[in-house]
Amino acid sequence: MSSISPLAGQRAAISSLVDVPVLVTSYYSLRPDAGIASHQVAFGTSGHRGSSLNYSFNEWHVLAITQAICDYRAENKINGPLFIGIDTHALSAPAFASALEVLAANGVQTMVARGTPYTPTPAISHAILMHNRMHPSAQADGIVITPSHNPPDNGGFKYNTPNGGPADTNVTSWIEKRANVYLQSAVRDVKRIPYDRAVRAASTHQYDYLETYINDLPNIIDLSAIRDAGISIGVDPLGGAGVHYWGAIADRYDLKLTVVNQEVDPTFRFVPMDWDAQIRMDPSSQYAMRELISLKDKFDIAFACDTDHDRHGIVTKSVGLMPSNHYLSAAVSYLFQHRPEWRADTGVGKTLVSSQMIDRVAAQLHRPLQEMPIGFKWFVGGLQDGSLGFGCEESAGASFLRFDGTPWSTDKDGITAALLAAEMTARTGRDPGEIYQGLTEQLGLPCNGRVEAAATPEQKKLLSKLSAENVRSTQLAGEEIRQILTTAPANGKAFGGVKIITDNGWFAARPSGTESIYKIYAESFRDEQHLQSIFAEAQEIVTAALAGG
Repeated sequence: MSSISPLAGQRAAISSLVDVPVLVTSYYSLRPDAGIASHQVAFGTSGHRGSSLNYSFNEWHVLAITQAICDYRAENKINGPLFIGIDTHALSAPAFASALEVLAANGVQTMVARGTPYTPTPAISHAILMHNRMHPSAQADGIVITPSHNPPDNGGFKYNTPNGGPADTNVTSWIEKRANVYLQSAVRDVKRIPYDRAVRAASTHQYDYLETYINDLPNIIDLSAIRDAGISIGVDPLGGAGVHYWGAIADRYDLKLTVVNQEVDPTFRFVPMDWDAQIRMDPSSQYAMRELISLKDKFDIAFACDTDHDRHGIVTKSVGLMPSNHYLSAAVSYLFQHRPEWRADTGVGKTLVSSQMIDRVAAQLHRPLQEMPIGFKWFVGGLQDGSLGFGCEESAGASFLRFDGTPWSTDKDGITAALLAAEMTARTGRDPGEIYQGLTEQLGLPCNGRVEAAATPEQKKLLSKLSAENVRSTQLAGEEIRQILTTAPANGKAFGGVKIITDNGWFAARPSGTESIYKIYAESFRDEQHLQSIFAEAQEIVTAALAGG
């Protein structure tokens, strides 16, 4: 099982921080070898990610991917603007410069941020949807340059299609294949112009993402209720792309909101180390969030977002940092009772590694449930057509509809998910931790968790091929196995792992799509001892799989 480092929750020593000059120099100087698998473009659950230090996120990767996106746009007649934004990772600004050189050379009408250089993922999705609603004959799409909450030496590159959400596997496979062709030719066939010309090109336009997004917030969050209740709010942007958004939100809507840390530093030295002594800007981690948790009694509600602000972490007076499954369950319960304009048949979407408490809440509300594979792209269609009012991932990612039942963002939105916690507190007089406690009194008290451990690419491949044949037992933790899933119930798509379900518990095992680790998720509706038994037996199955068994 996961081994917790004794350094977890502490700030990193200066000597262990990423060397930003070396990282950026490597981005430009190291040339990936297209014949080596680890050097190739590879889209995981959310874009291409890697580090310039190991030849997995370098200038050639960004040039190749951007040209492939330009080719995809041309082939699919996507002729509207492309909205582009970056987060605060050290490799994001160099990658932006490389991408703009290619976009301008291809004549793509590109919308770059005005004012703050950083743009949260949900602001890109929101901009795409707003444009396409008003200009259906000139569809827009977008690029977000971010590795999400990954460590400071990582870079990432995501493509959002005209539906506003992350590109699905058909699109990313096409882009990945085309990009690797460009990589094989040492990017000689990529069109590009010098950066100083690209910035001044007639196709490059400034767009005020911050103002557009913030001005629209009253259409999804009851900010008046938050203001009138006078609740105190603490926010830690974790040095991420929304760092300038929170103060603007407080000023615009007269909220009693304090940004507890406004620092931006590409080493992220102010973020406590995660379970394995790596720095991750993960708002669902009790270790990364230790400093905000220590402030919980100073505020009625506090929250943080990851580096591109598509994930949330909620800290309450009642329970401290809420496990993401707990908050998602409370959010579902609250939203479907406080959004009267949503359609009666609008349902709930969750990944199949999210808590079954969400299933029970949806049933209590008489709302349909869609259980999807891992990856937010599976919720895009439902959020776009209004059949899903709320889509969520166990890893603290969620998005929901506007008050009128139309889409707000078809990508994860940590900002609105966090502000929803303030709305819940203001309108009910109970914080989300107290709301969740009330649900457990009605629907049962689950014990759940996730463990992670290092895994090589070969081990991850073995784990992704787990099937019912790997499970020789008919019981799990003393209960009869009812289901063995390798595909998601809502759409029949494989999720690259296995889920085993009994009457009072389940576990799912799968490799990470973005890091060299594997994950085991488990839940028991009996007690903690039963949960640990599930974890122990799950580990035996995973160990056998990694040994080739």
